Amino acid sequence: MKKFIETLKNIWHIEDLRNRLLITLAFAAMYRFGSFIVLPGINPEALTALREQTNTGLMSLLNMFSGGAFSNASIFALGIMPYISASIVIQLFAFVVPYFQKMQREGESGRRKMNQYTRWLTMAILLVQAPSYLVNLKMQAQGAINPNIDQTMFFIASTVILAAGSMFILWIGERITDKGIGNGVSLIIMLGIIARLPQAFSQEIVSRLNNALGGGLVMLLIELVLLFAVILAAIMLVQGVRKVPVQYAKRMVAGQQVGGVRQYIPLKVFAANVMPIIFAQAIMFIPITLLGLVANGGQAASPVLMALSDHTSWAYNIVFALLIIAFTYFYTAITLNPVQMAEDMKRNNGFIPGIRPGKDTADFIDKIMDRITLPGSLFLAVIACMPAFAGLLNVKPEFAQFFGGTSLLILVGVVLDTLQQIESHLLMRHYDGLLSSGRIRGRSGISSRY
Repeated sequence: MKKFIETLKNIWHIEDLRNRLLITLAFAAMYRFGSFIVLPGINPEALTALREQTNTGLMSLLNMFSGGAFSNASIFALGIMPYISASIVIQLFAFVVPYFQKMQREGESGRRKMNQYTRWLTMAILLVQAPSYLVNLKMQAQGAINPNIDQTMFFIASTVILAAGSMFILWIGERITDKGIGNGVSLIIMLGIIARLPQAFSQEIVSRLNNALGGGLVMLLIELVLLFAVILAAIMLVQGVRKVPVQYAKRMVAGQQVGGVRQYIPLKVFAANVMPIIFAQAIMFIPITLLGLVANGGQAASPVLMALSDHTSWAYNIVFALLIIAFTYFYTAITLNPVQMAEDMKRNNGFIPGIRPGKDTADFIDKIMDRITLPGSLFLAVIACMPAFAGLLNVKPEFAQFFGGTSLLILVGVVLDTLQQIESHLLMRHYDGLLSSGRIRGRSGISSRY
């Protein structure tokens, strides 16, 4: 406790760090306040059906990432996820489309152009998602929309408000990145996830303590131990690094090799980060969309479609896990280029001991990545399916979402990255770090954007 208080005092004494933290807290409060501002023309007391729809199933994930704004019919209902989807598409274009590949090599000017394209694509996605959200709102909570207002104007105005709300959230995230501490977009997502935790945890406690069969307290302790173990596993997954030794040759003026310096290439066990889960979940949203279309058409849904729409079913989790494994290999392949790494080493007079430069080096790095990607992908698939395993222990769905998947990995990654930035500010001013032994390691070395 003494060390903690001392660290807080040190943080407060550093004016730049103090201002950054206060700015971050102010923007975070602004985001959370906006999550409770309901769309004009909506009666918040008539949204019971919408809240019930977002309590379970895949819709609960959308509500979690928006911090409850989705079920509140808030101006921030669509959250930051349209921007995430757009940025993923642009990232993929940067690897497969020559025009975007050229733009990526242009440095800062190219990055600004790609950011602009990402914003335009975000607006296009919003113009599709906003009307879809309003149609679902009308179906689930027919009495919530004021019948005395013009429905066409309501849809047009609400679409503009929802799109503007998401773009305002993006603006908040960028201001946090520039003026505050941590990655703004990641912090926005984390705030949305964490906002649901107190209510979900309190509901779980009440449910266990009211268990008529007894043993509720024991089961609650088992859940907390299991959650702690999963968090530790997620930390290991985020920080796991495999080092490949590289010898950089020192040469005399005449070019004669006289020695070398041993360094390492840090290869992540999980180089793809949370992207495979995001891709897989995007595909797994297709069955629930088809199920809604079938239900609107008055037709009976097939058992396969029903199973793939239930995130607690075996069919859903098997397909989900296979997609995660496949996307882990895919995203690792487009993120790390062994040929480029081998060329860079050769250009800098570097080589892996016992491996010939050039193609042999590229093949060696590729083989190492295949070996460490397989256990990483399996580990990631298990963590992503943990909410379903938690459901087998009768954990309430709202609390089960915190046992794995994108939510847990994002929470762990963002917390580590933010603490790492705070520690860097402390060390720069010659203060002690946050830990008494060693330094905090975040997701450095790979994209820590989400």
